[in-house]
Amino acid sequence: MTLTADNKKRVVLPGAAPGDVFVCERKGPEFVLRRVHRAAPPKKRTKAEVLKAIRNWKSVPKIRWEELRKITREP
Repeated sequence: MTLTADNKKRVVLPGAAPGDVFVCERKGPEFVLRRVHRAAPPKKRTKAEVLKAIRNWKSVPKIRWEELRKITREP
């Protein structure tokens, strides 16, 4: 397989994905790339988990909307 670098010295590797990390070792005139790890895709949360996180969020005031309106509006 032959790969060609562009003007910015970039090479596209088949089978590589965004977020992959490689170690580059030079052995004489050759370069050896070894994948260190592949970033795991973030797990999507369910609707129930999101709602629970919003309820437990400490920045959200635990007062009713009517009370908040009275506090924040000028008479």
